[in-house]
Amino acid sequence: MVTLSALGAGAHARIAALEADHPAANRLGELGLVEGTSIEVIRVAPFGDPMQVRLRGYNLSLRRADARCVRVDPVDTPDESDSNAR
Repeated sequence: MVTLSALGAGAHARIAALEADHPAANRLGELGLVEGTSIEVIRVAPFGDPMQVRLRGYNLSLRRADARCVRVDPVDTPDESDSNAR
């Protein structure tokens, strides 16, 4: 398990957990970053901040500091069954 911030462009993963004590954890959960959701890193800005991810049928830009509180399990291929919003 790694943090979302450690992934590069093109990486696919499944969200394993959010660090509950992080100040942005509740807001990230409201945005759809919840356990079991498939996520893809679309691009990372040249200096690493922000990063753009795709989840639940939409794109989201995240600060790297907020992406550090998202624990993910990298996967080799995207899960087609999770391409639509749940």
